[in-house]
Amino acid sequence: MEASLPHILVVDDDNRLRDLLRKYLSENGYVVLTATGAQDARDKLGSFVFDLIILDLMMPGETGLEFAADFRTSSNVPILMLTAMSESEDRIRGLEHGADDYLTKPFEPRELLLRVTAILKRVSQPVESATEPQAKSVSMGQASFDSERGELTVNNDLVRLTTVEIQLLRMLAERPGEPLSREALMDDAAGGGRAVDVQVTRLRKKIERDPKMPRYLQTVRGKGYVLIPD
Repeated sequence: MEASLPHILVVDDDNRLRDLLRKYLSENGYVVLTATGAQDARDKLGSFVFDLIILDLMMPGETGLEFAADFRTSSNVPILMLTAMSESEDRIRGLEHGADDYLTKPFEPRELLLRVTAILKRVSQPVESATEPQAKSVSMGQASFDSERGELTVNNDLVRLTTVEIQLLRMLAERPGEPLSREALMDDAAGGGRAVDVQVTRLRKKIERDPKMPRYLQTVRGKGYVLIPD
């Protein structure tokens, strides 16, 4: 039974918070392991497979930002980042470094649980069009996105995407040529319109030859974003 439950790794140097999260999440149906810092997390990741990482931003030595950026080069396991900094710029930095969502300390345990549930749901349930079949793949110059698999290749090389990037690209790919508002995309990039902008910027760096002059993932002034594949 335990093997079928989602596995979560909690990385935080605060012993009290780490233990509280382990207890609370375990009581709500998750298998939880903990790590005291970046190196301890790497050791756990080398021995176990996780569905989600809950990561503290401010840790001594290697910070959560540094760990997330490094981890994202080799894995697309979603990251929920915890931060004591409430400024929007600080939270956006977390998204830019590979986090899929963030939560500001102090937080309500139920809100944490809702965020965890939402992230895992995004991972397990691909977006499907309710009115027409979803295109399996779209081509964008040297890039190709397989919507069914959630895989992006550039020059036939696989490019790693976060769960939020996959979700946004799926939504845009199933409506090629149709502008989607930030509000429509917001549910899949928690944090509001500015967070959607951050995710789009990251996607452009992976898709476009010149991210500053996008050919495929374009901004529609006053409306949002549109994907224009070949």
